[in-house]
Amino acid sequence: MLEQRIGVVTGRRFVARQRQPLGGGCINQAWRVGDGERDFFVKTNSLAVAKTMFEAEAAALAELAATGAVRVPLPVEHGTAAGLAFLVLEYLPLGGGGTRALEILGRRLAALHRIPQPFFGWHRDNTIGSTPQPNERGDDWIAFWRERRLGFQLDLAVRNGHGGELRRRGEQLLVRFAELFAGYRLVPALLHGDLWGGNVGCTVEGEPVIFDPACYYGDREADLAMTELFGGFPERFYAAYREALPLDVGYPQRRTLYNLYHVLNHLNLFGGGYRTQAEHMIDRLLAELG
Repeated sequence: MLEQRIGVVTGRRFVARQRQPLGGGCINQAWRVGDGERDFFVKTNSLAVAKTMFEAEAAALAELAATGAVRVPLPVEHGTAAGLAFLVLEYLPLGGGGTRALEILGRRLAALHRIPQPFFGWHRDNTIGSTPQPNERGDDWIAFWRERRLGFQLDLAVRNGHGGELRRRGEQLLVRFAELFAGYRLVPALLHGDLWGGNVGCTVEGEPVIFDPACYYGDREADLAMTELFGGFPERFYAAYREALPLDVGYPQRRTLYNLYHVLNHLNLFGGGYRTQAEHMIDRLLAELG
């Protein structure tokens, strides 16, 4: 059935002759599927939420592609077959590129962030990993971040058994973090939403590619902050971004605030030492607020 769907949407009969399992993800199974002439990247998942998760991912990739600012694998088809949800994407051979490709990505990310958007949020909810990510639209970024990002993750952490001091200190931060935005002009931008090194690649021709998005319209600093969370990118990436789109002086403090969301999400997904990391980040922000 999947082969038939690919054939219908591409207008050419497709019979898979190669199926190569691909690694790199912790939520979905991934495959390179080809007929000897064309290859596709296929994700599958048996989770009940996977169908809507893949629908949102396809919509995000289509919107990112439509900007013309940065390369993404184009969505081909999504749906269900044989009891599994699936997402079929353009297959892009990746490899090489190094810091030069990331320098190009820095400029292209700035170009993406310069495109004005009409509101904060998005036209639909999606997921961050497999965690629901509510995106109800609005004009107040601080309220959005308080209710649909930090507050949502803190409530989820309590339901997952991570209350106590994390909850108490987190609630203090929710009341006060707006002070970190004093004098900063907030402008909605289309964000990748999950932009760490594992979701960035480079084609064999040297073109940077981003994938696995969790898109919404928000403060551009949230995207840039996450690039620094898990090891960071080379300095040439940041220099290229700042040259194209300078950063506000308050970014270092807000970077911690934005990355707290992802650390809380990792706590809710994986547990472990992420609770201690989240508590330290909250304490650092509260200390900076005085």
